[in-house]
Amino acid sequence: MSSSRSTQWAQLFALPDQPALPLQGRLRAAVVRAILEGRLGPGAPLPSSRELAALLGLSRNTVTSAYLQLMDEGFLEARPRSGVFVAPDARPLAAAPAEPLVGRSGQSGQPPDWSTRVVRSLLDQPTLAKPDQWRSYPYPFVYGTHDPQLFPTEDFRECCARSLARSQLPHWTPDFETDDVPDLIEQIRTRLLPKRGVFALKEEILVTVGAQHAYYLLAEALFDERKFVGLEEPGHPHARNSFSLRNPRWVEVAVDDEGLVVDALPAVDYLFVTPSHQSPTTSTLSLERRQWLLRKAELQDFVIIEDDYEAENLYQGAPMPALKSLDKTGRVIYVGSVSKSLSPALRLGYIVAPRALITELRAVRHAMVRHPSAFLQHAYALFLSLGHHESHARRVNQAMQERLALAAQALRDHLPDFDFQLPQGGASLWVQAPAWVDAAELALMARSHGVLIEAGDVFFAKPPYPCPFFRLRLSSIATAQIPAGIRALGLAVEELAQARGEQRPPITRPH
Repeated sequence: MSSSRSTQWAQLFALPDQPALPLQGRLRAAVVRAILEGRLGPGAPLPSSRELAALLGLSRNTVTSAYLQLMDEGFLEARPRSGVFVAPDARPLAAAPAEPLVGRSGQSGQPPDWSTRVVRSLLDQPTLAKPDQWRSYPYPFVYGTHDPQLFPTEDFRECCARSLARSQLPHWTPDFETDDVPDLIEQIRTRLLPKRGVFALKEEILVTVGAQHAYYLLAEALFDERKFVGLEEPGHPHARNSFSLRNPRWVEVAVDDEGLVVDALPAVDYLFVTPSHQSPTTSTLSLERRQWLLRKAELQDFVIIEDDYEAENLYQGAPMPALKSLDKTGRVIYVGSVSKSLSPALRLGYIVAPRALITELRAVRHAMVRHPSAFLQHAYALFLSLGHHESHARRVNQAMQERLALAAQALRDHLPDFDFQLPQGGASLWVQAPAWVDAAELALMARSHGVLIEAGDVFFAKPPYPCPFFRLRLSSIATAQIPAGIRALGLAVEELAQARGEQRPPITRPH
């Protein structure tokens, strides 16, 4: 084979940078890519397995196995005494490009003005966000990723592999229409909910594509511009944004060190609360307030939407019963997450509510997404049934407790003029800076030091300015990086103080 031909083959079959794939899979991907992109047309010859193996530094068995599988899949064909060639119909038929329509002037028409056509936009709504390249920052105190040090890779892989066994395919491959995978409903009903004191019938549980999908479904079914919806202030921006699509009338409800302030609760039709660990302050709603809130719901005739946010992340004391567990009149709609402790990207949550409402929500969900992935539901049901969820939760709690202690000590060392309360659980710290600090400005300055924080203004419907609050999320940062990250944040604060002409108290650096 000539050197120029060898160079062409090497460029054409360069293995993609996909280290998770075995060499045979990467070679198959390279050949398929060349065919589908039209660089290898029908009938084009391929090098022999011996030639290609020598060229790419692979074993001949690897190349032969890849060729054989591509033949089985219809991409290649073998011709006796001639070699291996691209199959005639390897590349699917595609429509021929059409000439665009033009008017009498010879110009094409004007596109629609989408800014005037979109009737429900969220582009201007504040929400939690990260830079595009946030993974390159050494100190990401932000929400939204799994922890590679804690993710139960082998356990979850086992459950996915078992779900793909031929004997299990009938349990999740049919179209479920409005239903859910029964095994997952049973695990939620008998394994997860009883730990929160909640007991429900299977007809009272609906699986969602994460908790945020639950918010959207509830808003679609229950809210309109006449409904008064109470939200904690500060509160959960994702819930606020999902609810806002139905344009309800907002009612801000104050929170303090014990969570939602129940006394003097204004008139509402629905009230959204995060009682386990209030988002974002991490305060836990006391039992006395929980009981008084339920009594208020009866007296004032409103419905409570309870997001049992991070209820399993408990580091001290006994678990507080869920509002739903204390509810005797069906006034609490319970929202939970199955997948949050593993990774928010898995997108599995659920709603527990009276059967009549669940029936309505199933019809709404069917119109939107039909149902969440049945494969993922089945795999997660196995994950729960084998006890992996509990063992993983124990590991996460131990790690988060260690990270909270490290972050708290680092804040005392490097930012002693900043206030915070250690939460009973959860995976974040709500920090109040001195009054002269605007956390949004600090967040921008901190980026230059490799630090990402969540500025607090996004959690308020009516944020103050300057807004001195910010959240340090500890689920996305390695334990060993926390002290250095807080130290770097302290440098950003010093820069901001100098720019503002503010005097900070002297800091005694730890030895």
